[in-house]
Amino acid sequence: MPEPREKDARPRRDYRRRPKRKVCSFCAEKATLIDYKDVNRLRRFVTERGKILPRRVSGNCARHQRTLAVAIKRARELALLPYTGE
Repeated sequence: MPEPREKDARPRRDYRRRPKRKVCSFCAEKATLIDYKDVNRLRRFVTERGKILPRRVSGNCARHQRTLAVAIKRARELALLPYTGE
């Protein structure tokens, strides 16, 4: 009769696939300026509740994420974008 195997006889490897790195859409377009008046573009980076999407979700680089945040905040001040969702 075979002996029962130990559960930790061989460590399992975690073969989870790493998600593909997102490319900054502003770097891909070689955008030099993120315009606060371009509301349609800014809405892509804001949730339904009105929050700015983080870098790891949006895929922006650090430089463009900072300028995007400033542009969204300016658009909110001028009532082009809402502070909260609908």
